[in-house]
Amino acid sequence: MNVVNKMLRRIILLAITVFSSHSFALEEIELPPGFTIEEYASVPNARSLALGENGTVFVSNRRGGSVYAVVDNGRRTIRLLRRLNTPNGIAIHDGDLYVAEIDRVTRYRDIESHLEDVPAAEVLDIDLPSERHHGWRYIAFGPDNKLYISIGAPCNICDEAGFARIDRMNPDGSERETYSFGIRNSVGMTWHPDTGELWFTDNGRDMLGDDLPADELNHASEAGQHFGYPYCHQGDFPDPKFGSGKRCSDFRAPVQKLGAHVASLGLEFYSGDMFPEKYRGQLFIAEHGSWNRSKKVGYRVSVVALDGEKALAYRPFASGWLQGQSVRGRPVDILTLRDGSMLISDDRADVLYRISYEQEYE
Repeated sequence: MNVVNKMLRRIILLAITVFSSHSFALEEIELPPGFTIEEYASVPNARSLALGENGTVFVSNRRGGSVYAVVDNGRRTIRLLRRLNTPNGIAIHDGDLYVAEIDRVTRYRDIESHLEDVPAAEVLDIDLPSERHHGWRYIAFGPDNKLYISIGAPCNICDEAGFARIDRMNPDGSERETYSFGIRNSVGMTWHPDTGELWFTDNGRDMLGDDLPADELNHASEAGQHFGYPYCHQGDFPDPKFGSGKRCSDFRAPVQKLGAHVASLGLEFYSGDMFPEKYRGQLFIAEHGSWNRSKKVGYRVSVVALDGEKALAYRPFASGWLQGQSVRGRPVDILTLRDGSMLISDDRADVLYRISYEQEYE
């Protein structure tokens, strides 16, 4: 790309941000040098993201009870499903779309061939709790071809059987088992591209002040591990009510303590080839932002630099959705496109952003 074309592209992007329908200009978003953010598509209450084999981007709309498909590189949006019960988690497996509602998971066969005539829903034969507190599910398929689903605690802090865990099962819902325990509310799961092991975020409990406990980035190296809830938080903080007689050392500690109340949600290891080498294999996390803190925090995308299982650094990557104490947007989920660029969903600004990097910058 020559210098003139670069300048024209920047002028066009600036014009888009100035005349955008959002309540803020995209130029307020701070990124490392060489990165650019732009609007990819407009989707109401954009939550979880999934990528089809043909490049379709599927987007859940939790509050509106809908699921959308974004096609033609963001130029067209199709409303696929409506009148669902708080759909949040979505996933693609073998060409089929899976949608997690509060009390069921449905499958839609060969979805990219039927965007205009969606097939009938097939309801998986699994029993899910109907409690709405932390009842919006997150789902994803692991490298073992198993469907993983979060079962959040039905409370701020409680010890209720059958909750606070991540389950897994076959794609048809059979052979269901609990994979990880002691997880208050995970709204983001991913797998390491080399080891195939599960990594996930977990939202810490409320009502212990501004700075306790931290949200968590966790790593499940095998099935059956317990991550502490409700007895121990952030790996080293016993719960005032449920921690008596418990030792935090008996539970699996987080790889990284995230900010308290940042509401860490979707996460993804970057495996594309557009971003500079130092970002490849690093973990990006969408921080939805606090609702329960005297001074707001979060509202950004962070990156955790890793060396194996060890976190070397935790720092902002994209920020600016919080200006002072004014909220402009709330990042939810992260998806890497085939060209190596990154999509971020925002359920407050009702938009998908695309973050790209100019190779010529290096």
